[in-house]
Amino acid sequence: MECSNDLSFVGQSGLNLNGFETQVSFEDQGVLHGILLDVPVPPLEVVSLLQSGPSDNRIDLAFFSDGYTMRERDKFLDDAMRLVTDLSANQTFATVRPLLNFWAVFSPSQESGVGVNGKAKRCLSYPWAYTQTNSDVALMTCASLGNKCNYAILLGNDPLYGGLGGEYTTTTASLANGALVLRHEIGHSIIDVGEEYDGGYAYFGVNAVHNLSDMTWTHWLEHQEDDANMFRAERSVMPMQAYPWTLLNTTQPWTISFLSSGNYARHLIKFSLSGLPDRDDLVVLFDRVDLRWTPRKDIGVDRWHYDVYEDTTLSAGVHEISFVLKNNALEGNAQLCSVEVLEYGTEAEFNATLGHYSMFPTFSMDNDTSYRPTNDDCLMRSVTKPNFCKVCLEGLWLSLLKRIDLIDNFKIMCGRDRRRTFEVEVDLVPLAEFREHSVSSEESYSIAWSKDGKVLLQFANMTHVDVSDEVGTYHVDVRFSTEEVCVDEDGLLGASRSFTVTEACP
Repeated sequence: MECSNDLSFVGQSGLNLNGFETQVSFEDQGVLHGILLDVPVPPLEVVSLLQSGPSDNRIDLAFFSDGYTMRERDKFLDDAMRLVTDLSANQTFATVRPLLNFWAVFSPSQESGVGVNGKAKRCLSYPWAYTQTNSDVALMTCASLGNKCNYAILLGNDPLYGGLGGEYTTTTASLANGALVLRHEIGHSIIDVGEEYDGGYAYFGVNAVHNLSDMTWTHWLEHQEDDANMFRAERSVMPMQAYPWTLLNTTQPWTISFLSSGNYARHLIKFSLSGLPDRDDLVVLFDRVDLRWTPRKDIGVDRWHYDVYEDTTLSAGVHEISFVLKNNALEGNAQLCSVEVLEYGTEAEFNATLGHYSMFPTFSMDNDTSYRPTNDDCLMRSVTKPNFCKVCLEGLWLSLLKRIDLIDNFKIMCGRDRRRTFEVEVDLVPLAEFREHSVSSEESYSIAWSKDGKVLLQFANMTHVDVSDEVGTYHVDVRFSTEEVCVDEDGLLGASRSFTVTEACP
């Protein structure tokens, strides 16, 4: 969700243009989302992390410190810069990087860290979580920065997995998970899409449909002419899923049973764990057979997701999964976060090939079915994936370009060398051939100039032209194309300017 920066303030009692009573100054109180916020804006230090252009024509993401003391200011800046580098330099946001600015916003906390077991530590400026008032503080602080904060990211000073999306995004400084969680949650905020993983409740946006006939990503299918298969659902079922979020102990294994129909050719066991750094700490049994679980290298006590795929049919009947803690020293820390079993049809019935687009079932917490574009190719499905699927990436472009003009600046000047000639220049957002860093996807700008409706072919694809001072109306059309956007129904990949010459240059 984008932060509103539409703040209305008056210096004395009265009514602002939105009809809400205000009694104090800008520094103390303001109107956000049409609501009177009786919350203070904390002292802020704003530091530029990565700039691609003017904030009034970019999307600005601001990292706010949470749980960083004054002595940890530099640590906050380092953590924020690490996340920005990951977010903007890898394939996730690399192609849209010229549309984004990043800032770090520091305000010291009284205590280091964000707390544990549901108990927050003292935070002088940002009591971010747990209450609506603190949400108001976050939103108000973002809004107070004007166009330097379209999206607020609260960076928690904690080394372990954590994060949340919504009115603002939260993540942690976790080396293993901070950037992964941030990519996923920012995807929710900017693209305005729901989940793709099973067991949630919010399935909406460009990456989700609820009926086979409503597919919105047909233009990404490999064989659009094959109508018989265009709206076919890939055959799978979820016989079991749980989110225990439970601490394990050595006295009693955590066990769950489920029923399989025996009608599917393959199956996948998915689970996530935290607080378990070594292979010998835990045994995962499926029908009393050791799955030989192995933790991610160097994961330590942080959370990670594990998949065990078996190209075999589950027999019809009851099956059992058990998590057996072996190391009693880890009691109080070893945690089972989630566990899930999926069953798939044959390769002809369920195409799990990387890059294949179709209708893949997603099962909600109530086991209702929606459909997503790919099996497991998108970070909205799995946070361990580094990239969006094509559908979400196209949605990202279109969401950003709704609020960005491809023409950064348009200048008209009298010619320096030929006094009776106008010079016209367009400065474009640095995409395609104007990028500072090249990308692997194909893209280009096309620029067309005209006078009184007649195309000036001699100026094709030029950003700086000399035109005569003859009276008339001149027009420039700019079009950006990228293979990452197939359908642009609203013309968001275009921009134009016009000017009329009524008399010669002086």
